[in-house]
Amino acid sequence: MNKPSLHDILLLQQRELERLHQEPYVERGLDLHKLGGNLIQVIIGPRRAGKSFFSAHALRKVGSFGYVNFDDERLLDVVDYDEILNCLDTLYGRPKHLLLDEIQNVNRWELWVNRLQRQGRQVIVTGSNSNLLSQELATHLTGRHAQTVLFPFSFPERLKLMNRDLTQAERREVLAQYVEEGGFPEPLVRNLNRREYLSSLLDSVIYKDIVKRFKIRAIQGLEDLVSYLMTNIAQEYSFRTLTGVTRCRSSHTAEKYLRYLEGAFVFFSVKRFSWKVREQVASNKKIYCVDNGLALSKAFRFNSNSGRLYENLVAIALHKRELNRQAEIFFWKCSQTQQEVDFVVKEGLKIRSLIQVCVDIRDPRTEAREVRGLINASKELKCDDLILLTRDVEKVAPTDWFGTRRKIRYIPLWKWLSSVT
Repeated sequence: MNKPSLHDILLLQQRELERLHQEPYVERGLDLHKLGGNLIQVIIGPRRAGKSFFSAHALRKVGSFGYVNFDDERLLDVVDYDEILNCLDTLYGRPKHLLLDEIQNVNRWELWVNRLQRQGRQVIVTGSNSNLLSQELATHLTGRHAQTVLFPFSFPERLKLMNRDLTQAERREVLAQYVEEGGFPEPLVRNLNRREYLSSLLDSVIYKDIVKRFKIRAIQGLEDLVSYLMTNIAQEYSFRTLTGVTRCRSSHTAEKYLRYLEGAFVFFSVKRFSWKVREQVASNKKIYCVDNGLALSKAFRFNSNSGRLYENLVAIALHKRELNRQAEIFFWKCSQTQQEVDFVVKEGLKIRSLIQVCVDIRDPRTEAREVRGLINASKELKCDDLILLTRDVEKVAPTDWFGTRRKIRYIPLWKWLSSVT
């Protein structure tokens, strides 16, 4: 059988794009930066989070555009980028706008994109590996690009799928579903088998984006690491611990594997707060997954009713703010009493908010524990915005603890997620 020409490959992709436009689309809660300007637009985020769909719909508002999906094994050996451009000009009538999907799959892409921009083309690139993209962007595109982070559906975007106004009780019901289903668009929009889809997606990320790209031979160690972390989201970890519970040969290997997983948007870490950078680096971190559905997709030993899933949702919402450089996110822990606060939100030099996640506070002892952590952290960090996220309690409660008086805002999780994501 004859090998398809580059023109034929891009023609098939053009038809796929046309079919994509016929599918239902949920408007995302963010905009591209100055789409008509002279900056290269970089859209990063997990695989299958909707980056190409989002970019294509944004481009349709400004006119026609050319499209290449580099997540296609038939394009991996292409070395003549001018040949790609000539085919795009033929198929799309020399488009001013270009959408280059999963660009990290091809070598020296940043030099080509730079040249396209100098030639007057307006380029959007998408990518699913933050480490590779950040290195290349810092080296070759400094000051000439704008970055947008796109994750799976946020809670407000998940609500849009209902296509009607919802009561508070209905919003809480949707949140209960969202806690376990997560927000990857395709299973929700197309009614696919969610667990099979997400399990296959996770396998693709592990073996295609990590094992193949980084030529990993000891695959079992990476698989063990993923299993352990998925089972322990919202928990502290050290690299010594990760080395001991996996088949990684050294803490250096465990650290490298976790860096790959974070770069591929599977996990992210939250540092323990300290005003001293050295203490931050030396302390344990907490691990979170970019999507609750992904965390549950492999049926790991994880209690699906655990409050850690609710905490993971909060971590995701705050992590997006961090990636967009709107805040820094930490957790707080007192070395003497071991009291904790789930999230410290720092904006510039100021601690803006302290957040606890405790879905069920019907037990007074549980509520007291969460409140004590907030008050003690408030004293140490000089922050008065104290938030306790719950399933359905909403109030502002002045609280005293050994002579310290603070106001604590109790906010239902569905309402808080609606306001920040």
